Amino acid sequence: MSNYNVGTLPSNGTPVIRNNYSLTPTQTTDVFEFRIGSTSDINLALTGITNGDDADLKLYRDSNGNGRFDANSDQFVASSTRGGNNDDSINLADRSAGTYFAQVNRFSTSSGNVTYDLALSTANPSNLLPREVNLGNLSHDVTEHGSINNNNTSDVYGFSLGLFEGVNIRLSGLSADADIRLIRDRNGDRNVDSSDEIVRSARAGSNSEALMNINESGNYFVQVYQYGSASTNYTLGFDHFTTSYPLV
Repeated sequence: MSNYNVGTLPSNGTPVIRNNYSLTPTQTTDVFEFRIGSTSDINLALTGITNGDDADLKLYRDSNGNGRFDANSDQFVASSTRGGNNDDSINLADRSAGTYFAQVNRFSTSSGNVTYDLALSTANPSNLLPREVNLGNLSHDVTEHGSINNNNTSDVYGFSLGLFEGVNIRLSGLSADADIRLIRDRNGDRNVDSSDEIVRSARAGSNSEALMNINESGNYFVQVYQYGSASTNYTLGFDHFTTSYPLV
């Protein structure tokens, strides 16, 4: 097991990035120690996992206060164990100040070394872009379902549009307040930089949200995120349409 000290996460939400780390058949676990100085959200994104391999993500709190990772005694907080090389993520609201440990584990079916990238932040909404659901190139209508709460403050969907294609996106079925925003990760760093957000819909309460007439070709992320401490199920609809002219 390798241990890394990330330090205190910036309170302004600036992401801390650790890229190009590697797990091997004999060294199967990395642990990243970090701190938050006050009650904050915690966002973790495990991305860039080697094609054909698998790594998973767990979060612990240093509950005994000894500054060392003790898997048998430290408080388990959350995990993300998506199969294959799918991105993993943890997004938590209002976590107490203190020391935490992000544990990255190599899954046993992986072949050889497993490389990955890890990002951490305290931003609200999360400014990390794990592709939690990959819709690929949209060529027809798609409907997805999910839920947002204090233990999962954000869901991120990735999709692309080709030439002569467009989409309207609707967030409905809410029982509490959740919002939505459209993002283009222009520099490919898998974080929401200041110029990456294209548009958002943030109506009050349980009103439905909509992002309309998206018709430029390219790769996109849609983020559904919690407002306040809301807990709600949701339906996310992608209404595909064709255009008479290409926009790039």
